[in-house]
Amino acid sequence: MPSGILLLDKPRGLSSNAALQRVKRAYGAAKAGHVGSLDPLATGMLPICLDEATKVAGEIVAGAKRYEFTVALGTRTATGDVEGEVVESQPVPTLDSMRVESVLASLHGEQQQVPPMFSALKRDGRPLYELARRGIEVERAARGITIHRLALVDLREGALDLAVECSKGTYVRTLAEDVARALGTCGHVTRLHRAWVAPFEGERMHALEAVEAACAAGAPVPLLPIDRGLPDWPAIELSAAAVARARQGQAIGRADLPRGAAAPGAMVRMLDPTGRLLGLGEVDGFGGLRPRRIFNL
Repeated sequence: MPSGILLLDKPRGLSSNAALQRVKRAYGAAKAGHVGSLDPLATGMLPICLDEATKVAGEIVAGAKRYEFTVALGTRTATGDVEGEVVESQPVPTLDSMRVESVLASLHGEQQQVPPMFSALKRDGRPLYELARRGIEVERAARGITIHRLALVDLREGALDLAVECSKGTYVRTLAEDVARALGTCGHVTRLHRAWVAPFEGERMHALEAVEAACAAGAPVPLLPIDRGLPDWPAIELSAAAVARARQGQAIGRADLPRGAAAPGAMVRMLDPTGRLLGLGEVDGFGGLRPRRIFNL
């Protein structure tokens, strides 16, 4: 069975889960999970972890992301994007790039953001968007996010093309509304593209139809190795005896590890004597190693 990571270029009009299921079927995988959700409106990088790679999806999702998007000024919609009905209209003031860039600069850094009702967050087991479609609005707690970079790509009549690099949990639709409000009007997203998810900056993405065609032809698109998603995690090569203990979930003492392998508290990649990925572990306060996840590769 395949185990690895596919960087899918999700097409517009398809939910993340629908794209995931098609990739899972194409590869004949037993398990699959995607790293972060994209709205049906959105396109771009959707990392999909197959089989044993699903064990690292939660680690990858914590990384930064870059989105490129367009904000139409003067109207706000119920969903925050072009697919919702218009619920507010305001005149658009005369803008120049200096004014826009000043507003964007003010939105950099750590801040609190209230998730939109049209989101996949759950309340009592039900996605918020289900409640929103019934006209029900519930209180949502603000969550801490970080805007690392927010830049103006193009200023057009009645619209802004922007790019943002941000932490996980950032809702671009809410950010777009915040930008429009700070400019003295309202707005909504008409285009949303995720350019990358860390640590896959600059990596090639694959179109869904091309992936399906390659798998059907018996020459599937090669998957990235599991630990490609954890490049900053130190690697510790274990002896054959230590590998046997790790596979049983047993701790490995400091004396059986390479000297200075990693600092206490560090999460590490465990390798067997051939350099093959064995699993993930955590260095304890005494310099020993405790296995956390073992891969069946």
